[in-house]
Amino acid sequence: MEYAVLTGIILVAGVVLALVAQWRDWRPPLWAAVLVGIAVRAVLLFTAADDAWQPVDYMESFQPAGVAVLNGQDPVLASEGGWHFLPTIPYMYGILLWLGIPWVYAGRLVTVIADIVLIPLVAKLAGGPKASLRALQYALNPLALLVAAIHGQVEPVALVFGVAAFVVARGPGSPHRAGITTQVAVRLRRGMAAHGWRSSITRVLGRGGLLHRSLTPVSGDRADLRRGVFAGALMGLALCSKSWPIWLIPGMLLLLPNLRARIVALFFTGLVPLFFLVTLPIFAGTPLSDLPKVIAEIQNIRPIVGEWGWTPQFTGGDWALEPTMAKLGTYAIYLSMIVVAYLWRRADPIDLTTALLLIFMVVTPRLGAQYLLWFMPFLVARPTRFAWPAIIGVSLWSAYGYLYMTQFEVDTWWALHSQWSRASIVLLPILVMAMPWGRRSTPELAKPVRVPVKQQVGSPA
Repeated sequence: MEYAVLTGIILVAGVVLALVAQWRDWRPPLWAAVLVGIAVRAVLLFTAADDAWQPVDYMESFQPAGVAVLNGQDPVLASEGGWHFLPTIPYMYGILLWLGIPWVYAGRLVTVIADIVLIPLVAKLAGGPKASLRALQYALNPLALLVAAIHGQVEPVALVFGVAAFVVARGPGSPHRAGITTQVAVRLRRGMAAHGWRSSITRVLGRGGLLHRSLTPVSGDRADLRRGVFAGALMGLALCSKSWPIWLIPGMLLLLPNLRARIVALFFTGLVPLFFLVTLPIFAGTPLSDLPKVIAEIQNIRPIVGEWGWTPQFTGGDWALEPTMAKLGTYAIYLSMIVVAYLWRRADPIDLTTALLLIFMVVTPRLGAQYLLWFMPFLVARPTRFAWPAIIGVSLWSAYGYLYMTQFEVDTWWALHSQWSRASIVLLPILVMAMPWGRRSTPELAKPVRVPVKQQVGSPA
């Protein structure tokens, strides 16, 4: 990579500025943070696009998907396994290519614009008096710069929709919310003690019971349902970009104020991906008979391990097709997610989501450097004691792969890769420490705020 030194200087300067801003408690205007983010991303985009080295998947997987859309072909099938997701992002690629923008710029424009939009969204996610500081720190986040502007990976697109879903679901009021409370369980236990289990079940499931009241429309809940619709649609768009935002759904649902809004949000979360799937024959020219092939290709995930964490220790630091390791890692993900969801069940849904994403990085058997961006907006918005060691650690590891290893020919690259991938195990305990251990519960007073009916129609507060 020809511009590795310039890129490294920009990344290091950004980290230093972000840490100084933390130390000095700078709170710049939000527009200033956005302008800083635009400036550094623009510089890195143009230098990366002008470089002789281009990421392999960017050129051989993403570009064919965009060209397929431009030619009226299915992006999943025409890319010959290069694109394993719904066609939402290839549609964007196709439009930019149709406008005559060269691919080395077009593909990165999609991710860079999404990452710029994430800057104010991180401020919204953080809330409170330090919101603009968090926006500046994300604007300078080295991993975000590498993934969006250098690699052109699509994580920022999935994140921009996912974080927006959180912001919409939380709605007005305090930026801090309670997780799952114990009030319902306490009332059920008391009811069973006083009336017996049969009567208690009737009180929950019968007419006029707890479930019936939760599903019955009440005056003034239209705004809550509207939040559910928009939050669900945004989360659905996140799932159209990649499949991993499924881990964001629990936090989004918990941020919504009631059961009806959560049901509506879950419905639209599934409806949007279904829409993009069934409209493939209209917008991508996919024959109806090929839809099963598209679904099968999206579900086809090869069990490649050896890039990160514990699996390189068994593969010698090289990529390997190891179905057994991949299966064990998948089971470990499910088990750890259940444990973390239980431990953080009473936490703010944003802290729950941060914990879920971080533990995924610790136990996953397969990971690319871009995956480490998943937790960044959440950890930057709500930093923990070890947030910055984790941010700097994963950024250094990723930058070594992006900037240093790309200087060498294939044989040297593989030799460096074996050391680099095995060294990632050092980061696992740091990611565990960066989890929001001190925020495993939130005072139950921090509940969602229902906007009074008069205020909903525009009268002053």
